[in-house]
Amino acid sequence: MSSDLFKTMFQTTVMQSMASYPSASSTTSPAPSQVFGAVLQQALMQGLDLADGSSLKDSLADTDITSALPTKPGADLLQPVSTSAKTDFDDIITRAAEKYNVPKKLIQAVIRQESNFNPNVRSHAGAAGLMQLMPATARGLGVSNVYDPEQNVFGGTKYLRQMLDQFQGNLKLALAAYNAGPGNVKKYGGIPPFKETQNYVRKITANYYA
Repeated sequence: MSSDLFKTMFQTTVMQSMASYPSASSTTSPAPSQVFGAVLQQALMQGLDLADGSSLKDSLADTDITSALPTKPGADLLQPVSTSAKTDFDDIITRAAEKYNVPKKLIQAVIRQESNFNPNVRSHAGAAGLMQLMPATARGLGVSNVYDPEQNVFGGTKYLRQMLDQFQGNLKLALAAYNAGPGNVKKYGGIPPFKETQNYVRKITANYYA
């Protein structure tokens, strides 16, 4: 058998097998694909050589199987993936973004990094809530309950706005200040040489610009 003939038989069988999907297969007799599959498996195990001197495995490697697969009418092969992070706190984040003129996606990226959208988390240092506000920072922002999602997000977004304003809209410096404090950013004239802060800035900016 020639390799071209074998490829044609293989593609035709795949098309016949897939054409009936997703209808139930018959239980009374094997489908053509089952018979062909059994023959194919045996041939591969025996290392069958084709008449033109090529091996069966090499022949199949050159066969474009995907070209034989049917698609449903109007169906996309690749479904678009939404970049919008819809969460239980979406309305709160949207309102905070509008009030403080901070991109919604940036707030989401900060929350994902800080708490992974867990409003009850508390760090070993005492930072709490969705945007991990420290007690003193929370008080200064007028947040009385750091575990209240709305208070926390509005307070954290307000603080992020302050950092953006303080560092002339420089996103990386603002994020570094959010994490390590504005004093450290000024002290080192940029992102502080703290591994935690550097990773923090890198991860959030990568998420934000994704």
